[in-house]
Amino acid sequence: MPDVAGRVADAFEVSVREQEESWLSPLAVRSYETRGRAHAEEEECRLRTPFQRDRDRIVHCKAFRRLKHKTQVFIDPQGDHYRTRLTHTLETAGISRTVARALRLNEDLAEAIALGHDLGHAPFGHTGEEVLDEALSERFGRRFRHNEQSLRVVEVLERDGRGLNLTVETRDGILNHTGEGEPATLEGKIVRLVDRVAYINHDIDDALRAGVLRAEELPREQIALLGARGSRRIDTLVHDIVEASATAGDIAQSEEIGRAMLDLRTFMFEHVYLGPAAEEQRALATETIRRVFGRLVEHPEELPSERPGDTGERIADYVSGMTDRFALAWR
Repeated sequence: MPDVAGRVADAFEVSVREQEESWLSPLAVRSYETRGRAHAEEEECRLRTPFQRDRDRIVHCKAFRRLKHKTQVFIDPQGDHYRTRLTHTLETAGISRTVARALRLNEDLAEAIALGHDLGHAPFGHTGEEVLDEALSERFGRRFRHNEQSLRVVEVLERDGRGLNLTVETRDGILNHTGEGEPATLEGKIVRLVDRVAYINHDIDDALRAGVLRAEELPREQIALLGARGSRRIDTLVHDIVEASATAGDIAQSEEIGRAMLDLRTFMFEHVYLGPAAEEQRALATETIRRVFGRLVEHPEELPSERPGDTGERIADYVSGMTDRFALAWR
């Protein structure tokens, strides 16, 4: 049995290289042509590509497990069927793989980026990020951006300060899934766009379930174009991305579909994320982050001693790493 396993392992890299050369687009990142890691590995895995290894390290890290108790839209929701930051991450990863496969790009790289993109997100969703950013700016003159924090998680914070030692391509995609920078790979660009496809549509679903929205309140023109059900809208958006990207040689949307999606996003910010119905939850999130932050500024000795960095960095790390329920219960 060990001989059989050894023969498979010996041929694995060669087989993957051959398969990718015959299948992948010339625009795809090849699994064994990564730009490498910050630190050389003592031993490479003989049955996983570098991007598969990135994926596994992300899934097994503590920050990934905490995502199950971080807000997507609703704070510490009581219903069993509301999305959390973890389910959002999984939906983003699944859609990203679909797009990558259709375009003959590297699915494993797209999946690794998607699974790691929100590891540094603060509790309480959009509001939590905004409040933590404001508090850090006022007290320490620094900003908080969850994409930058996600990179810090994988480079510095995980594994007791050693980080996950991910590939350059995965780290680039995590950092640039939002913000001003553009991902260096098409796989990263897929995640940047699919992140929005996923959260716009599943957040509509959750808002309808919670009674924050009624179906008839959704923008008629955009819903008629994209689809009345979340699954139909995602299908429309994915097909459009694939067809537009194949023509463009980049990750793109058609003008009509892309505009409709952005209109839906604007609608969600105005009516759900920052709308009147969420005022009570925003107030709770703001009070909680401010309370925890203020306490830690006054008593930095209460910060975990092993956290690297100055006081502002350590507070940002600790607060952003909290789950909703941990922050609500913290005293």
